[in-house]
This record gives sequence, C-alpha cells and structure tokens, in this order.
Amino acid sequence: MVREGSPDIRLVPSVVSGDPSDRRSIITAASLPAKKLGIKTAQPVSMALRTCPSLVIVRGDWAWYKECSRGFIEICRSYSPVLQQFSIDECFIDMTFRCGSRDPVEIATELKDTIRERLGFTVNVGVGSNKLLAKMASDFEKPDKVHTLWDSEVEQKMWPLGVRDLLWVGRKTEARLTANGIRTIGDLAKLGMGSLTQLVGQKFALQLHENANGRDDSPVETEVGEAKSYSAERTFSRDYTDPRDIDRALFKVACIVAHRIRRDRFRASTVSMFIKHKDFSVVQKQTSLHQPTDVTAVILNEARRLLAEAWDGVTPIRQVGLGVTKLTHESAVQMSLFEDPKLEYYREWDRRYDEERAKESNPST
Repeated sequence: MVREGSPDIRLVPSVVSGDPSDRRSIITAASLPAKKLGIKTAQPVSMALRTCPSLVIVRGDWAWYKECSRGFIEICRSYSPVLQQFSIDECFIDMTFRCGSRDPVEIATELKDTIRERLGFTVNVGVGSNKLLAKMASDFEKPDKVHTLWDSEVEQKMWPLGVRDLLWVGRKTEARLTANGIRTIGDLAKLGMGSLTQLVGQKFALQLHENANGRDDSPVETEVGEAKSYSAERTFSRDYTDPRDIDRALFKVACIVAHRIRRDRFRASTVSMFIKHKDFSVVQKQTSLHQPTDVTAVILNEARRLLAEAWDGVTPIRQVGLGVTKLTHESAVQMSLFEDPKLEYYREWDRRYDEERAKESNPST
C-alpha cells in the first residue's frame, strides 16, 4: 500500500478485517496505535469503531499471508530443522544443537534481521529454555525486537504481568481468577493447587500452576504425529428418512470428532462426511476449510452442507459418518480472517462439552 502511495497503516490506528463493510466482521489484526487505544483482535469492527471512529479498516489478503508465511517458515527452518509451526506467523525452533558457542541472542537477532531484509516485514523473537518461555518472551515489547525469558528471569519479567498474558489463559478463565483476587501471573504461581483446582478443575489447574512458574516440558514437534485423521459414525437401528433424526446423528458424531482433536491439540483443514443406504451403497463428500479449526460448530456446519449435496432427502439412510484430515497444530484464532461473530460462544460451548467429557472419563475429578 505504501509503494502505491497510500499512507502507512502501521503508523495510524488501523485494523485488518474479513469484510470492512460489515460492522459485524471480526478484527484479525490491529496496528500498534490501535492497540494503544484498547482495540484488540477478535473484537467486532463495530466495537472498535466506537473506540475510534476514524479507524482505518482494510481487508485481509489470505493468499498473500500464506505466501509470506511460507517464506517466513523457510528462513526459520534454515536455522534448524527441528521446527514446529504454531500459527501462520509463529513457530518454535529448537536450537539446542545449533547454537554451539554462539550467543543465542546474537542468532535470534540475525534471524530477525534476515526476515526483515528478505521479506519486508518485522518479527519479534523470544528466546527461552522451553517453548512456553520463548512464546511469552516473543510477546514482550514490539516490534522488531529480541527478548529473553530464562528460568532465572521468570520472577522478574513474567510474574508482574497480568494473568491474561499467560499462554492458554482466556477471557473466561481470567474473569474467574481475577474475581478471586488472582490478578498477576505471580499471584497464580503462588496459589495453592487446592484453591486453583476449585477454580478451574484439576487438569487445567496443574497446567496453569506449571506454566505460571515457567515450567513446560513439551517438545518441539517437527511433525503432526501419528494421527492422520479422526472420524466417527452412527449406525441406525432402522432406516431414517426424517432430516431431523439424521441431523441429530450428524451433530453427535461432530461433537465426538471435534472433542478428540481438541483433546490431542490438533486442528483440521478438511472435513468429509458419508451416508450409507440400506443397500450398503455409500455417498461421500469432502471439503477444505479456509483455515484449520477444532470448533464443533464449524465442522458441523460444513458437514451439514455436504449432507445437503450427498442426500436427496428421500432415500432412507442406515448410517452417517464424519471425518477430519489434514491435521495441524496451527492456531485457528490467529489464522482466522473471516470469523463468525458467534465464534467465541461456540468455543465456550466446546469448553463446557470437553469439561463434561473429562468428568465422565474421570469421575473422581
């Protein structure tokens, strides 16, 4: 835009949105001046405009973002093959065997500058002894900076931050913690496990306690893992022709599949569904998503659309199934350019569903 003579939107309050003309559209990126006004990603455009009526709104360019992402990952991978892509513009790099005698900050600065010179945009690089600390460090002061967060720096650099700044703490968890006087990461780190378990449940309490104290033993995963797909199906005791019965069955299998990929921290880029008739003939349809997701409602809506293509609405159905493939660990929140305004509600519904399934599998908790 600058090369074409337009003002530099990085220097004024501006945001990127899926559809700038739709006030219900969700903000997917905000300039630093916009962030200083309190404008955040995932906010509706209408809310941001109330904060700043002169806000500049531009449409995202998904194809260009993906091209930039490929170039970014290619440069990062040249520094170490042990790399895990975390989102479209983030990755973890294990430099354990690559640093040698060189200063890690020196290498990080070189990487940052190489990306700026070759690709024309800036990045922050966080350096830490584990993935959590590196990620937290990368979110410190921006732009175009290198920050460290070693174990010895956790108390000084991380504990004073607000509890929402801790990785994996969302708006609902923040509200629950702050309502009980837990306002900083340091407060959370010092809270007893018994009290924290009462607030967020045993499994999440353990993760929050470990992370608040700077501990994270998860490896840099260079591959998605053994799982290549997830699927579930439902066979009826008799042939169904009522669309409501079939939709209920599709809803149940979508819940199962989405829960499984969230449990294993995957997101899927492809959704497929099939129906089997009483003569055992099968009709199958498949679609690719704009961005990876683990949200039940998104997967279900795609499956419903495929069902409308696969079924004539008359022929009896004996079985319905749903599957997801092309799994990734990328963050759907950061990658989404055209989010449904109800997505936060859908995610909250998923969170409650996952909690119920966890209680069923472990009644003692």
